[in-house]
Amino acid sequence: MAEKDKMKVNTAPAEDMSTGTAEDVEAIMKKYDRESNTRIWEGMPKTIIRYLLAAFSILMVYMNLFANWDERVRRSLFVGIVIILVFLVYPAKKGSTKVNRMSVIDIVLMILGSGAFFYFVVNFKTIISHATRISQIEVYVGVIGILVLVEACRRAVGIPILCVATAFVCYAFYTGLDSGRAFGAVLKSVIYNLFYTTSGVIGTPIGVCSTYIALFILFGAFLEATGISEFFIQLANSLAGASTGGPAKVAVISSALCGMVSGSSVGNTVTTGSVTIPLMKKTGYQGEFAGAVEAASSTGGQIMPPIMGAAAFLMAEMVGVQYGEIAMRAIFPALLYFTGIFITVHLEAKRLGLKGIAKEDLPKFVPLFVRQGYLLVPLVALVVMVMKGFTMSRAAVIATILAILVSMPNKQTRMNLTRFVNALETGGKNTLSVAVSCGIAGIIAGVVTMTGLGQLLISAIVGVAGDRVIIALFLTMLTCIVLGMGVPTTANYIIMATTCAPILVNGMGINKIAANMFVFYFGIVADITPPVALAAYAGSAIAKSNPMKTAINASRLAIAAFIVPYIFAFNPAMLFIDAGVVDVVLIVVTSLIGLFGVAAGLEGYMFANMNPIQRLLSVAGGLCMLIPGTVTDIIGIVLVGISVAWQISGKKKAVA
Repeated sequence: MAEKDKMKVNTAPAEDMSTGTAEDVEAIMKKYDRESNTRIWEGMPKTIIRYLLAAFSILMVYMNLFANWDERVRRSLFVGIVIILVFLVYPAKKGSTKVNRMSVIDIVLMILGSGAFFYFVVNFKTIISHATRISQIEVYVGVIGILVLVEACRRAVGIPILCVATAFVCYAFYTGLDSGRAFGAVLKSVIYNLFYTTSGVIGTPIGVCSTYIALFILFGAFLEATGISEFFIQLANSLAGASTGGPAKVAVISSALCGMVSGSSVGNTVTTGSVTIPLMKKTGYQGEFAGAVEAASSTGGQIMPPIMGAAAFLMAEMVGVQYGEIAMRAIFPALLYFTGIFITVHLEAKRLGLKGIAKEDLPKFVPLFVRQGYLLVPLVALVVMVMKGFTMSRAAVIATILAILVSMPNKQTRMNLTRFVNALETGGKNTLSVAVSCGIAGIIAGVVTMTGLGQLLISAIVGVAGDRVIIALFLTMLTCIVLGMGVPTTANYIIMATTCAPILVNGMGINKIAANMFVFYFGIVADITPPVALAAYAGSAIAKSNPMKTAINASRLAIAAFIVPYIFAFNPAMLFIDAGVVDVVLIVVTSLIGLFGVAAGLEGYMFANMNPIQRLLSVAGGLCMLIPGTVTDIIGIVLVGISVAWQISGKKKAVA
């Protein structure tokens, strides 16, 4: 074998009869994931739609860097184009197998829905001059536009978010009619606010989506085209492949890095999982555990700076700070999340006596980094530009250009015309589901603003929780997780940031950034929380394991995601808020020890198998250390220390 071949791990999906095929993964994704159910186009229609999606991406760049349009015109045009593309890409029913078929009803809905938003674009000045005195025709246009957007969301995202939006709109009508106004007047008021102002469909969510999110999704598509995912997997192998249970640690590291770029829990699980899950199973991990490791790690990609998925851009807008500040404050929570998974993976490997990959089969870190480290240039440049105060749009476009440039040295990834169009197409397509989610979430946010519902919710929760912050946090967590089981992360965050975050800030006195980060975290972990855990289901499809057991394991592995938000809610020092260096170091050290205690107790292994009392002491001590406060830290150290000493003593006796 040539020396060059020895330096590289084969990252093609392993030929293991106990792992799922690409067909298995595709089948389960079509069953559970709306975005995987697309129309089947072939020949010329396929080419036309491919170039339409690519042109949409180019238009996004033009609109953000060169066009000087009114914000409402730009947002309405964006939504109108999105509706056209959604109807072209997504069929009315899941599992459609018809080739090159689009019904007359679909065509009519597509024209009417997009036409409603284009009508606003063309007649913008006239409509604005009317203010709230919109005509009856304009009411009908607004109704059509909203209803077709709802149908587009059903196709690309699913029904749960529509149920939430419907409940909010019904509340808006109820409050209007309850005030004594006629139905026609209430309808006109609702449509005006939700369709023609920046408090509804074309509100902040769509504004952020059509600028930052769309361009960063495009950047992610071009960055992935450079082969950076392959580099991340090889890098993770060089760092952790030879250690105890190496393949699982490789999965944690590579999924964190790849997920940071893709921003998709399910997509990242499928991409990196096709490599890491078979290797984990070959090493000796059970299928349910292997699939869970990949799902939990991939889900965490959305909280990993600097990109953090689409919702982080919305957070910056809603909190009123620069995105770079959000990314900086998210560093320690993200590290604790992945450290928690890493510790559990290590303990599981120790418990099972699993080994790593032979060193001679692994790439060497220095030669690998020298050879391919240039692929990190776009990411590094992006971070620098964001910190230097570049606008997010300009930073994303410049980073995309750099991604194109760094693809050139490698013949396999060199950006020729075909790959260029492929990346544009991927970026355009990946924007669609996020865009319609943002449109519907804008309706929900609009109702909250229009009706004053936010203040009622604050009063209700404060009435239940009193001055007990933990109860308010717990109720918010449950709401985020339940809502997130059927609502994409971005829309989930918008809804929770509009309804629950103000409760935590205004009702409970929690720091604004900490409150928004709290709902952000729990919206994300819904992807691995049973019963609807899409990332875990994708991992189980590859691992050929039980989906529910995989989801339960993933939730256990990601225990840090359920604990860390409480830490920074009570003590925002972890987010670098109102804290000195000593405060930050102290809370991170105690949190790490606490995570070790909790992980060991849940795993049932520390230095040897743990008995029930040792597990109880370890978990209780770990939780105490995760609760900010000197007293709880001391209690936690004592309890974890007793468990550790007991384990060491027992192991020495066993050896003797």
